[in-house]
Amino acid sequence: MTIKRLLVANRGEIARRVFRTAKEMGIFTVAVYSDGDSDAPFVKDADLAIALGGTTATESYLNTAKILEAAKSVGADAIHPGYGFLSENAEFAQAVSDAEITWIGPPPAAIAAMGDKLAAKETMVGAAVPTLPSVEVTDSTDIGAVGQEIGFPLLVKASAGGGGKGMRVVDNDADLEDAISGAKREALGAFGNDTVFLERYLPTPRHVEIQVLGDQHGTVLHCFERECSIQRRHQKVIEEAPSPVLSEALRDQMGQAAVAAVQAIGYESAGTVEFLLDGSGDEAEFFFLEVNTRLQVEHPVTEAITGLDLVREQIRIANGEPLGYEQSDLSISGHSIEVRLYAEDPSNDFLPATGCVDIWQPVAGPAVRYDSGIESGSEVSVEFDPMLAKVISHAPTRSEAALKLALALERTRLHGVVTNRDFLVATLRHEEFLAGNTTTDFISRVDIPGQRVPGECELEDASIAVALVSQQLNRDSATSLEFMPSGFRNSSMPSQQMLLVHDDREIQVNYRPKRDGSFEVRIGDAEETKSARLIALDDDYFEIQLDEVRAAGHAAKFGNRWCVDIPAGSLNFVEKSRFPEPDSADVEGGLTAPMPGKILAIEISEGDSVTAGQLLVLMEAMKMEHQIVAAFDGSVSEVRVTVGDQVDNGELLVVIASDDT
Repeated sequence: MTIKRLLVANRGEIARRVFRTAKEMGIFTVAVYSDGDSDAPFVKDADLAIALGGTTATESYLNTAKILEAAKSVGADAIHPGYGFLSENAEFAQAVSDAEITWIGPPPAAIAAMGDKLAAKETMVGAAVPTLPSVEVTDSTDIGAVGQEIGFPLLVKASAGGGGKGMRVVDNDADLEDAISGAKREALGAFGNDTVFLERYLPTPRHVEIQVLGDQHGTVLHCFERECSIQRRHQKVIEEAPSPVLSEALRDQMGQAAVAAVQAIGYESAGTVEFLLDGSGDEAEFFFLEVNTRLQVEHPVTEAITGLDLVREQIRIANGEPLGYEQSDLSISGHSIEVRLYAEDPSNDFLPATGCVDIWQPVAGPAVRYDSGIESGSEVSVEFDPMLAKVISHAPTRSEAALKLALALERTRLHGVVTNRDFLVATLRHEEFLAGNTTTDFISRVDIPGQRVPGECELEDASIAVALVSQQLNRDSATSLEFMPSGFRNSSMPSQQMLLVHDDREIQVNYRPKRDGSFEVRIGDAEETKSARLIALDDDYFEIQLDEVRAAGHAAKFGNRWCVDIPAGSLNFVEKSRFPEPDSADVEGGLTAPMPGKILAIEISEGDSVTAGQLLVLMEAMKMEHQIVAAFDGSVSEVRVTVGDQVDNGELLVVIASDDT
């Protein structure tokens, strides 16, 4: 049966991505959405959208009954699961098939075979695919003995896991039991299954995965590799294709192993076989990691170098069509790199961030691909993954692809939430990255700044631009003496002032109008002055002349915040009142929530003595555990939360009185 009406059981950028290809194939599209996503871009992109109700993933995108009912209600004849949520749930895949709806993905049995990582490893051993030694943790397991048998460091890993959840790296015996408990707790919350196993840990491998395609007629082939080694918390941040270190011989060897791996489970559709690559050159070894029985987040880089549309291939395979090409028909063209733009703070251990996206405006050039789930005004909530968009470059060489992507990121307008954009730009331009030294320890090994530090001249010139834009906007909105020139005075008057704050730097812009329409500008108490003229102002776009230099940019105001985009990158200023504002004193010794979340455990009580680094509170946010630890030695004077509380970003949790007071 040919697919005519497709429902995507997912949200955000992947839903939009699937809709795009489906529409190009002439297929009617259907979205499903939670309460919080009612105004999301993916909902507007679909031809029809069905409300699932509920605010959490469990109440909406993970509810099989609701999704099937939505599909039946609009006559959808196929369901695409995207990635995450139910995409690798064999029971869901079977339920879709049982409802006589076409499942766009591998057979349920293939998903089940790879859903348990321990069982998957056994299957790979039988298929002669290299694997790392591992042992399941049960009630009868002698943890100490197994730890010594495998050796340290080792990895505690959730059997049903993925996305870095339920994983802990352990360096010694003393930390093993706590790591297992934490991994089991996190795995149970994320996957409903707390089975974990211990595995040999390779400290500095490369993460290389092979894209595979299999049709319903027995053809299985690979679409070469992607390298995804740059990760934080075991989650990928930058991916590329091809890998900078694979020889043709090793590429062929890993490709054949990937094909053997999926043939062992009767695979159909698109999938990925992930490997760890240890070493380089002829001495390199690769080991099976897992099979992702779905479309990967990073699939666009494979599309860029092969010319394939992997979503189209998935739909064709689900329609029963043969692939129609052989392994020898595929080749690699150029190099492609993808970055994941996250709402997170690289300067604070990459903690996820929430808030409103005030501005989202992809750049027209250089030409890159944007797969985004947001628009200006989108809300980033604590309920779902904080990925905002993927940005993908393609160029003849790896260095061109990296520098092209860095420039595009700099010129992308993105304001309102803390993001990893500056970190990504700095990484793409770093010599270690450009040299291809991208092992999985890259972030811990290479000192990449989490935030761009603008130069003094850049800050001052941007402040002058903001002052002149603000002055012109005030003039344009004037309701009296509208005929007067901007900044006109009929006598000698002091300069006008504007106070702007960037991080901890306060900048005072003093500006005085001149008869020719320009302004004499001085920063703070400096003796030096500049001649400044606002040449053009169109919405938030401006052109300005500063002495002999002419520049252009954007400056938009949100409350007392100015969001500025100039060729060097983005800046944010807070416009400070010239009048004193009441102080709001912080609670001395107070420890606050780093982001919205739920309190899982409280390890102390009022009156307890604590030492610096001691665990005080354990909280969950965005499906990850976060530890709140004592910043100094002291005693607990207040505990303001209880287990189960939902807390906001910055909410006071515990107050500690220092031993020095």
